[in-house]
Amino acid sequence: MAKKTFKPGQKAPRSGQYGIIGPRGGDTGKERTITKNEPLPPTPEKGQRYILNDPTKH
Repeated sequence: MAKKTFKPGQKAPRSGQYGIIGPRGGDTGKERTITKNEPLPPTPEKGQRYILNDPTKH
């Protein structure tokens, strides 16, 4: 089952490390730390999305 992806500008459903994936689903190796309910920042390139790699444990 594929993990859910998120668009830049969407509110983060959980706090944690969000990886940036390419337009065809490939991992870019870049991550951003996002707090719950904060909008996801713009990606470096058009068509990229976010995936939750490591949710904060608290």
